[in-house]
Amino acid sequence: MFQIIVKLIGALILLSGVILIYDARIITKKFFGFGDQNEGSNGLKFLGFILTIAGALIIYFSM
Repeated sequence: MFQIIVKLIGALILLSGVILIYDARIITKKFFGFGDQNEGSNGLKFLGFILTIAGALIIYFSM
């Protein structure tokens, strides 16, 4: 039962990371009001990349 919960948490982290990578520009336009959107979207893409790696590692090592 514990492994299923850990895998679900890992999948949610992985999913949120992928969403941040693909929708970084839209999220930057919607929530942040600074002029340079490239820096904001690059930051969100980097955060999404880190979350994707973390979620994948959680799923991989919970087997």
